[in-house]
Amino acid sequence: MALGNHSAISAFILLGLSADPHIQALLFALFLMIYLQILLGILTLLLVIRADSCLHNPMYFFLSHLSFLDLCFNLATVHKLLENLLSQRKTISVQGCLAQVFFVFDSGGTEACLLSVMAYDHYVAICHPLLYGQKVTNKLCNGQVWGSWGLAFLDACINILPAMSLDFCKDQSIPQYSCELPSLFPLSCSDVSKNFTIQLCYSLLHGLVTCVLIVCSYTLIVSTMLSISSSSGRSKAFSTCSSHLTAVLLFYGSAFLRYFTPTSGSPLELVFSVLYGVVTPLVNPLIYSLKNNEVKAAVRRTFRKYHQYFRS
Repeated sequence: MALGNHSAISAFILLGLSADPHIQALLFALFLMIYLQILLGILTLLLVIRADSCLHNPMYFFLSHLSFLDLCFNLATVHKLLENLLSQRKTISVQGCLAQVFFVFDSGGTEACLLSVMAYDHYVAICHPLLYGQKVTNKLCNGQVWGSWGLAFLDACINILPAMSLDFCKDQSIPQYSCELPSLFPLSCSDVSKNFTIQLCYSLLHGLVTCVLIVCSYTLIVSTMLSISSSSGRSKAFSTCSSHLTAVLLFYGSAFLRYFTPTSGSPLELVFSVLYGVVTPLVNPLIYSLKNNEVKAAVRRTFRKYHQYFRS
């Protein structure tokens, strides 16, 4: 498993989104604005959840970890994109590339687990509201969160350790703005069939199990919602789930398009990669803030409190 096996090629070239310097300058301005908006949205959400006691409950505990994951994901990918848009040398070391792949797997796997955990939280809140305090305890929430981090870390290790033994001696160019495992396989002169099988099996297993848990939870939620007689009750139950369901559809949809479509080097791969790696983390804080009256009210209370503090 030594990194010395990569002596044939010590660095890759990230081709990025465009080779035109003028388009690169425009893309840098665009993605810098998106990056700053992501950071502002995530940090604001984390601050509000921490500062407002009304949001100290399991749902927002999970949401704070989800927001932190989006922050980590962007630090692992988008900052390299911004660097390459300004730099003439669009290179990344093999070790740095594999590290980026690891963090993408780790954060993506943890997010999939957290989304399934949040689906269970919504299921208990809507289907068993009177037993919610007994079923969703602090101990259970902590166990689910750290279990999600641990399972994703294990999944990332299982995928990245075999990749560390690959020899890269072909074309150095990666037609992406960041390192992703499917893009590395065509560059290796080693047999990648084992690596491909491991990635496919564990990605399918991880994605399928978490997806099935979410589908089962929402099947029971919809069944319960249909049995609610009052329209206000159904509306309240739907508003509880709408933000999470939107985030689930965006995450799984973009991940499926990126990782389960054949690697062909087409421009669509770049579109899918940007959708998964940039758009999803940007939209998540907006989904949970703009579609949630409780969060919007907490934001107003928090900023009012800090405004009064700085005025005094």
